[in-house]
Amino acid sequence: MRPLLLAVLGPTASGKSALGLALAERFHGEIVNCDSTAVYRGFDIGTDKVPVGEQRGIPHHLIDIADPTEVYTAAQFAIDAARAVREIHGRGRLPILVGGTGFYYRALTRGLFPGPGADDAMRRRLDRIADRRGPERLHRLLQRVDPASAGRIMPRDRKRLVRALEVYLTTGRPLTAHFADTRSLIADCDVVAVALRLPAALTAERVARRVEQQFARGVVAEVQTLLARGVPPGARPFGGLVYRQIMEMLRGVRDEAATRALIVQENRRYARRQLIWFRKEPNLMWFDGPGEGAETRDQVTRALTVRGVGARGDEETPR
Repeated sequence: MRPLLLAVLGPTASGKSALGLALAERFHGEIVNCDSTAVYRGFDIGTDKVPVGEQRGIPHHLIDIADPTEVYTAAQFAIDAARAVREIHGRGRLPILVGGTGFYYRALTRGLFPGPGADDAMRRRLDRIADRRGPERLHRLLQRVDPASAGRIMPRDRKRLVRALEVYLTTGRPLTAHFADTRSLIADCDVVAVALRLPAALTAERVARRVEQQFARGVVAEVQTLLARGVPPGARPFGGLVYRQIMEMLRGVRDEAATRALIVQENRRYARRQLIWFRKEPNLMWFDGPGEGAETRDQVTRALTVRGVGARGDEETPR
């Protein structure tokens, strides 16, 4: 029987973490993070990491594994996640990938091409465009030549925009066109993936409530502490959702009320982009409802049991 990887995917604020924990308890699993900002140490509140005290004793992997000054790539994630999956299998447990970074999921399950080396002259040229006209200009350029990449890269994610354009301009092929030439590092595993979706109005409500909770828990103080510890303002995780808007607030771009409203708005947009991305992924089992809901949990559990996940987990788990 081929080893199994279970994935819990979906847009922001859909309850993936809660569902992942419930499935880990039911199927003797361990969680593997699939969020591109949660890999960084110190970035906790804005990424909604599950506190250790709420992890129910279930091991969590690939959280807090990178310094904020590191550039942690999807390719590195695929290597690290594949290693974690093998180690979990070795313990007779079920690896459960949980998160909403679709590019990380694709990197692990389909692989990434190594890509051309850095072209410093090309990068300087693209950086000058971003300096003069903003990273949004790079995003518009990318939309023309590689709309698929433009759909998954945020308009202000300068580093990833530069890389995607660099690949196109140096190879003549869009970044996404290279994916067919790749092979997954877990090609010998069966991947069973469930995805959550919510009505737009419910997503908006949940996002607004979560932003209120993040501010109440001290996300602004978290950012100030990171800066005081010497994390440079240009560190990559500061460019992520929540953190980017708070950094702008601290620079006086807008007040707290406007910042909260903007974070809600950007999260709603991000949720739409995530749904678009995951709809293009093959073989996902979609479920309507929040991940912490008993009805959703029961529906997912029944569907996975029909797929033999429970039987496989019971067979593999040491007694």
